[in-house]
Amino acid sequence: MTEPRNDREKTRGRPFGPGNPGKPKGARSRATLAAEALLDGEAEKLTRIAIDKALDGDPVALRLCLERLVPPRKDRPLAFDLPPITGAKDHPAVLASVLEAVAGGDLTPTEGQAFAALMEQHRKAVETAEIMERLEALEARGAK
Repeated sequence: MTEPRNDREKTRGRPFGPGNPGKPKGARSRATLAAEALLDGEAEKLTRIAIDKALDGDPVALRLCLERLVPPRKDRPLAFDLPPITGAKDHPAVLASVLEAVAGGDLTPTEGQAFAALMEQHRKAVETAEIMERLEALEARGAK
């Protein structure tokens, strides 16, 4: 292991030795440790106060409690009708049905865009497979 050098004029490349000289994994900042020390033993009381305020109709406390009970959903399964996909030629019809689902409110624009991106990856994979089949057929004909 080479020793790190602080002589900027002579140091070339990385001025630090191998390894990560930063904080170890799981290390917490002083502010976090101080907050934990202040709250130590008070979590149950604070939770009870937040629940009581939520039950009294405090919108901030209510939102806080609900977010803990039911976290925001990041994804959901998509259920809508698609035409059959047998090859790259079917993609325009599939994308048209996605557009209709977005326009009809069955999908959000973000969901439609994500689905269209999946379809683009599928199209590329299908086209690549079709090109490989054609190339192999041409090579087989040329080898005869």
